[in-house]
Amino acid sequence: MHNFITEYNAMHKIFLAVSLITVSVLVLTSSAPTCESRTVPEHKKEAPASVYSELYETMDLDSIVNPEAFRLAVTGYYKITERKREVLTLIDFSKPSTEKRLFVFDMKAKKLLFSSVVSHGKNSGEKYATSFSNEYGSYKSSLGFYLTENTYQGRNGYSLILDGLEEGINDKAKERAIVMHGAAYSNPSIIKSTGRLGRSFGCPAVPQALSRPIIDAIKGGSVLYIYAEKPEYFAQSQLIDSSLNQL
Repeated sequence: MHNFITEYNAMHKIFLAVSLITVSVLVLTSSAPTCESRTVPEHKKEAPASVYSELYETMDLDSIVNPEAFRLAVTGYYKITERKREVLTLIDFSKPSTEKRLFVFDMKAKKLLFSSVVSHGKNSGEKYATSFSNEYGSYKSSLGFYLTENTYQGRNGYSLILDGLEEGINDKAKERAIVMHGAAYSNPSIIKSTGRLGRSFGCPAVPQALSRPIIDAIKGGSVLYIYAEKPEYFAQSQLIDSSLNQL
């Protein structure tokens, strides 16, 4: 009888141990994160370093868009988490006003939506924009990254508010009423008579025929980047300075 009880107790302990192990395995398995719970948001799956070349090639931008300007625009685009739309606009002031230097990209569909001439501020330069300012009354363009906001009907017709994101570089854009709008002096026909596009008080003004389509494509929280080959801007910007040599 004693042997039977001893054996029974031993078997009971083994049964309990096996049960505990089974329960532990089940708990660990059920609490482990699934692949779905670890899914990375689509726009965060790849860093700009890995998407830049693919985007440039897929959008067939060679000989159309300055690769350095595009690279920096993409860098800032991915850093700006406040953006609400997967659209990026690049204005490349390293090009003369006689050439198309405004480009709108659909970052999700990976395609170029628009390319157009665009005006710079009257005190930024003649054919080329070479001088920039954040100051009210300067009548100069401001470099850097912006977020687009809402539209309104103003003195220049259908217009788009731009919010400058870079302190000391373009954060006075609203105070200066720097907006995107259409203008007769930005129509390509002006180039034939003056040798350059007309100039604004600092706004990126586009041809009247394209103003509404472009504004509608980029309004409501998309990123806009105004580029020029200015080392002082690169040194001051908080959105691209740490990434210049990483892409």
